[in-house]
Amino acid sequence: MSTLPPLNALRAFETAARAGSFVAAGVELGVTSAAVSQQVRALEEHLGKQLFLRQGNRITLTDAGRAIYPRVEFALTDLAAVAAELGEGRMRARLVLSVIPSVAELWLVPALAGFEGRAGIEIRVEEDPVAFGREGADLRLTYGGHAYPDHQTEPLFRDRIAAVAAPGFALPEEGLAALPDSAFIHTDWGASYATQPAWAAWFAAKGDTRRPDPKAGLRVGTTGLALAAARAGLGVALVPERLAGVEIRAGALVRIDATALPMSWDYVLVFPRAHARRPRLKALVAHLHGAVGD
Repeated sequence: MSTLPPLNALRAFETAARAGSFVAAGVELGVTSAAVSQQVRALEEHLGKQLFLRQGNRITLTDAGRAIYPRVEFALTDLAAVAAELGEGRMRARLVLSVIPSVAELWLVPALAGFEGRAGIEIRVEEDPVAFGREGADLRLTYGGHAYPDHQTEPLFRDRIAAVAAPGFALPEEGLAALPDSAFIHTDWGASYATQPAWAAWFAAKGDTRRPDPKAGLRVGTTGLALAAARAGLGVALVPERLAGVEIRAGALVRIDATALPMSWDYVLVFPRAHARRPRLKALVAHLHGAVGD
């Protein structure tokens, strides 16, 4: 008689451990959370071990769960790869790195220089929240990370907001406060972000009462567009200092005021807790941390 546990029970356990909840696992598997819980119970009875600590709607892997998860995850991934190769001729899955817009090209792409495993990475530019899992992300680079309370979050860096313009931009002798409202570029990151690079906050931090009218100046939706508009001489933009670093160092943009306004949250790396020991993921996370100091 076989001692192997049922495949459905293994899939339920692996998905719940990766997703962080029975509800999320049920959504991914197309079943109810109760069905996932039942399959996990069956696996626990089969093994004679408790795999999860259950606290309301939250679940946490026990020592036994942490011990078997990497092997179960590896086995299921290997089976999926074999099935894909036999059924569709697809190559081994890449490591999926999901990132918010602007950070992708302004910081991430330069940061990947020197990473030997970059040829095996798929970069997806997406807004929050994103899904993790077999068809989703392995690693998320985002701002704040508040959309992922059940995942591991590692601070990468905290940026500062700086004022930049094209090198030949005509600035009055009186400084920024003397510019007309039409000369200010406004960036609106959308409803998902509680903080924005706002001129009102920037002037307030300087102790200045100037409040440029957002309706009078150019308005853009991403940091990348704000940089492009400033580079084209369309006005003065507020941008994250580190993200603008390449263009500032190259002389394509210049800082036109020494004031730098600290951002409210860190840029962070997010990934499922159960994946923390995966070698490829660990190597990429370590490289990105190292790139912060470059």
